[in-house]
Amino acid sequence: MPLLPFSTVDVFTETRFGGNPLAVVVGGEGLSDAVMQAVAAEFNLSETVFVLPPADPAHTARVRIFNRTEEMAFAGHPMVGTAFVLATADADLGTATFEIPAGIVHIEVERNAAGVPVGASVAAPQPLSLGETVPPEVVARMLRLAPGDILVTAHPPILASVGNAYVIAELDETALARCDPDLAAFRETLAEYPQFGTRLSVHVYCRQGRTLRARMFAPLAGTWEDPATGSANAPLAGLLLSLDPAAEEARFEIHQGIEMGRPSLLDVTARRTPDGIRATLRGTCVPVMKGEIDCG
Repeated sequence: MPLLPFSTVDVFTETRFGGNPLAVVVGGEGLSDAVMQAVAAEFNLSETVFVLPPADPAHTARVRIFNRTEEMAFAGHPMVGTAFVLATADADLGTATFEIPAGIVHIEVERNAAGVPVGASVAAPQPLSLGETVPPEVVARMLRLAPGDILVTAHPPILASVGNAYVIAELDETALARCDPDLAAFRETLAEYPQFGTRLSVHVYCRQGRTLRARMFAPLAGTWEDPATGSANAPLAGLLLSLDPAAEEARFEIHQGIEMGRPSLLDVTARRTPDGIRATLRGTCVPVMKGEIDCG
């Protein structure tokens, strides 16, 4: 197996060493799933992607996304970061279409006045779907909070997805700062709710109008906390739009990663469409490293 080129980029930030880091490996068609997973574990980032030839030649690439422990159907910052890396190598790339397990992702590359890529806008592959609700005390137990810290006036904790499911709950600002994931409680909750999948990801937020602060925890997948989670903030925006029946569209500025020292900024818009509520997320990127990896 030849050496494969890789890049790392920080996503949803304009500052190097902020945002959410991503490893992008170009190639690897001959690699087994186990080797790809091992490479992702080696990078030890929230996600690592492999850019492969598309099944449909009209598309840009097939992209496989791995967290530290398993492959993912969809993730937001890998879509933004992968488009940024490909656009850096191809001055003519203005739009991209990625094949991922959750469906087809359409992306618009953003460039500055000099034509240098600075980020991307990503349309989530699926409309918003809402699943079962979760008792507030269950979320509180996983995050070492009191049940009263979970706000239920707007909505109870609920499973939501646009391609990757999260339990979403609203907190106030002080409770958001006090979140402290309890690994044993996550395991106990997964045993009680196996339908939530092996990752059992919890996304919590506080709100001031259209400005949100968020934190995401998925310790069972090796991500104790994530600096920026596009695939969680997209359904969050969709959920909030669904609670406002008079609105056709809602745009949110979402800050994440503050408590980790990796501040991130996501611009997420949810819209009502004929097939349901659709979300688009955008963000900027900063290149960090380049190199080659020996997968043999």
